[in-house]
Amino acid sequence: MNDLIRRMAEAGGFTARHVAEAVDVLEQMFSDEGCTVLLAFPACIVATGVRGVLAGLIRRGYVDAVITTGGTFDHDLARAWGARYLEGSFYVDDGELSEKGIHRLGNVFIPREDYGPLLEKRIREVLDEITSSRSRFSVRELAEEFGKRINDESSILRQAALRKVPIYSPGVLDSAFGTQLVLYSQFKRFELDLFKDERELLDIAFTSKKMGALIIGGGISKHHALWFSQFKGGLDYAVYVTTATEYDGSLSGARIREAISWGKVKREAQHVTVDGDATLILPLMLASVYARLGAV
Repeated sequence: MNDLIRRMAEAGGFTARHVAEAVDVLEQMFSDEGCTVLLAFPACIVATGVRGVLAGLIRRGYVDAVITTGGTFDHDLARAWGARYLEGSFYVDDGELSEKGIHRLGNVFIPREDYGPLLEKRIREVLDEITSSRSRFSVRELAEEFGKRINDESSILRQAALRKVPIYSPGVLDSAFGTQLVLYSQFKRFELDLFKDERELLDIAFTSKKMGALIIGGGISKHHALWFSQFKGGLDYAVYVTTATEYDGSLSGARIREAISWGKVKREAQHVTVDGDATLILPLMLASVYARLGAV
């Protein structure tokens, strides 16, 4: 795989060249012992095989903190608890799928009973267990508690808990997991401490010698990674993989270079934006980086 990436760099061209440049930046970032590495990504790719790729990156010790959306808890927990995520298609009648009790996430099919009902039952069981001695948790603490109770080696939550890698999700309430937290609080004493997560992110920024980030997709996870990096004077390394466009002025479409104007990425930082589907690009990039670093 590394030979392929090197050939892509030599061949030049469009996205291929950017992929090769991203591998170079990732190699430098992962090799820099003084650099705190943030991994930011949305939930949608956790519904695919990239879930295991992300878990493997954490397991190898190249990530110091994760920032993600609330749906990551949904998909990671559902799959760890045996949910069926099936091969589907973009080109189907969604009305028929609804009648058959199947959710569609792109070209992934999820039987209804393997999502909402499963999550509701199992999340409440874990909450009953962990709230027996305390009632207030940050999202990072919840991620660790749930991760410790998962046996799936491809689970992002489990690998983060094993490696003591904190997971932050500022938009956690925008998910099935978050909804269950709200409903649970209506019947039992339970409080979510979002400020504790934010204070910890500030501490990470203030105490880091350098900072780098692998950012996949846009939205709140991307913004949080960039936002807190400004308190360290900006990222020293940044790789951004996106399918969004720049012309509409959205955060998701903004190239990494735009963050330089905000002080979120240093002017002299090693950075690259790669346009394309992360489910294809990310495994290629990481396989090449692992080969260079001798990672198993």
